[in-house]
Amino acid sequence: MDTDTSGLSALDRRIAGCRACPRLVAWREEVARTKRAAFADWTYWGRPVPGFGPADARLLIVGLAPAAHGGNRTGRMFTGDRSGDVLYQALYDVGLASQPTAVAADDGLELYGVRVTSPVHCAPPANKPTPAERDTGRSWLVQELGLLRPTLRAVVVLGAFGWQAALPAFGEAGWTVPRPRPAFAHGGRVELAGTDGPGLHLFGCFHVSQRNTFTGRLTPEMLREVLRRAARTAGLPAR
Repeated sequence: MDTDTSGLSALDRRIAGCRACPRLVAWREEVARTKRAAFADWTYWGRPVPGFGPADARLLIVGLAPAAHGGNRTGRMFTGDRSGDVLYQALYDVGLASQPTAVAADDGLELYGVRVTSPVHCAPPANKPTPAERDTGRSWLVQELGLLRPTLRAVVVLGAFGWQAALPAFGEAGWTVPRPRPAFAHGGRVELAGTDGPGLHLFGCFHVSQRNTFTGRLTPEMLREVLRRAARTAGLPAR
């Protein structure tokens, strides 16, 4: 199937150059200058973090925003922090990633039929974007969904905040979101009808935050099970 690889690459470049939210610009650049002691020898990315994965992805994983010393440092979504450690290990375990670790943008990691993105592309202070910042960033997600639409069949949304931020984008990108909007639930599944094309299956999953993984609210097997269900629904082989 033909996919708009050049369009997605161009979108990623535009995202990386965005300066629309002054508070986020100031924070991401301050973090990139001051750094964390453990990463003092790194040259931080310090810009908006584009999505990561193939242009013909059948499955999309949606978080909320990059981490200050994770994606904001490495330039790749969910790379270089504890949340990414959990997510990419699980993707590897179910056969959707080439390796279990994600430490740098040039570490050779490949995703198989999966793309990872977020509604907010800049690291926010205290990991909390404002509603205005969330809404400003939505246009990027809508454009990304439009480019992925020929092949995209399923989405895993991480966390209630990501769920609330992403649902309007699906509607703007051409799928019909039920009203009232479906509530977030771990393991929940919602099917969105396509207004002029295939539908989309949404799966809820607790966020891969340290709080959730350290307390056992989200176990590796719980995460793997959601990824397996979503991958198989999308037509991808999963272990």
